[in-house]
Amino acid sequence: MLEVRDLTKSFGGLTAVRGVTTRFEKGRITAVIGPNGAGKSTFFNLVSGMHKPTSGRILFDGADVTGLRPDRMAVRGAARSFQTTHLFDKASVLDNLIVGHRLRTRSTFWDVLLNTPRLRADERACRDKAEQVLEFVGLTAIAHRLAGEISQEGRKRVAFALALATDPKILLLDEPAGGVNPDETAGLADLIRKMAASGLTVCLIEHKMDMIMSLADKIVVLDHGEMIAEGPPAAIRGDARVIEAYLGADYVAA
Repeated sequence: MLEVRDLTKSFGGLTAVRGVTTRFEKGRITAVIGPNGAGKSTFFNLVSGMHKPTSGRILFDGADVTGLRPDRMAVRGAARSFQTTHLFDKASVLDNLIVGHRLRTRSTFWDVLLNTPRLRADERACRDKAEQVLEFVGLTAIAHRLAGEISQEGRKRVAFALALATDPKILLLDEPAGGVNPDETAGLADLIRKMAASGLTVCLIEHKMDMIMSLADKIVVLDHGEMIAEGPPAAIRGDARVIEAYLGADYVAA
């Protein structure tokens, strides 16, 4: 689904990501972990098109997409959520999600002016998609509530739904369980499993190790911008470099 080869990003004299080579397989869940400053968010920014790499290649569905803008990556099927969930708080949850499907429609400025049949068909398609993804994430009951009035866990689910409304092939989730309690974390983990079971490829950054160890098919570990390990959770848990750089002996003993 997605492959990076010798991916590097430098900002002046600082190299945030250095020579990372890995791949994300279709329908699987991959976690990217590491200490603060390890280069995880920069890595996501490179894959989603927000940053252009200094060197290296990014392949998506077999095509070289290195340096493509975020909007072009989204059209190809890469959707991303961020650590902080930004919604239109004065709009309903449903209206927030209607926006997400617009990149799959073909209406133009002139369609809006003339209220053409194509515009009306696109509006119906966006509403149908919004209702579909709301049901998928379990938020149908709050479709008409203002986004600014829902819980943090609800906002996380809306962020998932907004990504799903773009009809993605791969989801890049940046700390999807940040700021929610353990019960809510478990619910979000179940939702991520549901996404993967539906055929989506999921890649997430997360600091909650209990969640990651029970959720991920593969874990990629970054430290100081370099990939120091990758593999299934059992192998990562016992990797000496990962224990020293991030997990710590106390976590392994727990």
